[in-house]
Amino acid sequence: MAYDQDSQLKLNYSSLVDLIEKTSLRYGDKPAYACLGKTSSFNEIERDSRYFAAYLQNKTTLKPGDRIAIQLPNITQFVIAAYGAIRAGLILVNTNPLYTERELIHQFNDSGAKAIVVLSDLLPTLAKVIDSTKIEYVISTHPLDLIDPHVQPKTGLKNVEFCQILKQGAELPFSRFISNLDDLSALQYTGGTTGLSKGAMLTHGNMLANAAQVKSRIASVITEGEDIFVAPLPIYHIYAFMVNLVLYFECGGCSVLIPNPRDISGLIKTLAKYPFTGFAGLNTLFVALCHQPEFKALDFSHLKITISGGTALTAAAANIWQQTTGNMISEGYGLSETSPVISLNAPGYQKLGTIGKPVIGTEVKLLDENDIEVPLGKAGELAARGPQVMRGYWNNPQETANAMTQDGFFKTGDIAIATAEGFHQIVDRKKDMIIVSGFNVYPNEVENVLASHPSVIECAVVGVKDEHSGEAVKAFIVLKDDSQDHQQAKEAILAYCREQLTAYKLPKVIEFMAQLPKSTVGKILRRELKDKA
Repeated sequence: MAYDQDSQLKLNYSSLVDLIEKTSLRYGDKPAYACLGKTSSFNEIERDSRYFAAYLQNKTTLKPGDRIAIQLPNITQFVIAAYGAIRAGLILVNTNPLYTERELIHQFNDSGAKAIVVLSDLLPTLAKVIDSTKIEYVISTHPLDLIDPHVQPKTGLKNVEFCQILKQGAELPFSRFISNLDDLSALQYTGGTTGLSKGAMLTHGNMLANAAQVKSRIASVITEGEDIFVAPLPIYHIYAFMVNLVLYFECGGCSVLIPNPRDISGLIKTLAKYPFTGFAGLNTLFVALCHQPEFKALDFSHLKITISGGTALTAAAANIWQQTTGNMISEGYGLSETSPVISLNAPGYQKLGTIGKPVIGTEVKLLDENDIEVPLGKAGELAARGPQVMRGYWNNPQETANAMTQDGFFKTGDIAIATAEGFHQIVDRKKDMIIVSGFNVYPNEVENVLASHPSVIECAVVGVKDEHSGEAVKAFIVLKDDSQDHQQAKEAILAYCREQLTAYKLPKVIEFMAQLPKSTVGKILRRELKDKA
């Protein structure tokens, strides 16, 4: 077998602090991060994160174990702040820059964050909520600060500018904090699909284990000290955080940080500058890129790995990406609670339509509603046990207990089927399942069929109330050519679906839209569509 050569998971570091220091020594002046035209070496990242840590240790009352929020897009300051905070023994609270005031107040208060590193554009929003939180220290930065420091908006907040922190930190003593594997490194808040978001407690050991697990799975396409990995997915999400700030950093790779992946033409211009070897994305991004002539004209000869995660990969997205780049996508699966990767297709051994096999050191079971394992070939809730599984939810023992089985498996809330070869296929989230006349309909299956129709660029399926069948299938569709006759398009799409889906799975209602609502990561927001339906 050409992957997972080690029979057991080996951790080479005693903490993330240990990883940051040893890796910086090993790769020195090699490029570690590139963003907005500026490249920073491993030595520069080590130096600046040390200055940042020294400032926190000497100029604030923050102590190891305190929480610090980082509310930034993919810019180098995120990396410096995260590594600096970790080196000072603090716990990261990665925060979405697009959060509303309500969401910010909940996350800051639930985590008890005492400090925040924030984008200067967001200072006016922060000024409105800060009095409702425990935040004492505000560090602000403009995306271009490391290249050309910018004047920041006056909001009445006592914010300190990022560049000032580094300048002052350079003159201050740094005392190395010794973390261990069981210390918390981050509170990763899970999307509020089940109500208020919860903070998954991730330890240094969780993060190191998951990086080692994924490295073992993709070892055949890693050239240590040479790789260039494009990071369009937000590093405030655990997936890009683990891949770029832990795994590829440890491998001596250079991560190209993309602050705004929605600017497709800007993203393509950035890609043109680098002989990139790795890329991570989602359906929506893969499809959007592959429809651009400038993207098709790029040189893909160095591309060795493309990873998809966060939402089920459609066959349509996988096929168009492979046709355009020559590289087959490796679909993976995970959650904030599992640091995040549970399962991943190995490059060269991919099985389209599956999430691959569990990564090394991970046990997976499929359970019925009584937590009893289902027989092979039957659908059940995917549950996982391994060194990447969180310690629990922050200050929420009840939710932690609800999420775990008696024997320590974390219940993901996703329904999967196992194949005889050990691959898993996610059929859907428990709560997204549609029940039509007693039959289970999984939206992913219907969406895959719809997405493969030549007129469809994007789609999403939800359940709507129906007086005859209890629920019915409703499809929201974005057409490639919106000027075509909608009635004709609808008939053609339904005829196509009838060939591939049982009657109860057919969309009873089709609504055409100019675009689908999406989260900041590009995930289609089924919940919003369901509310609209």
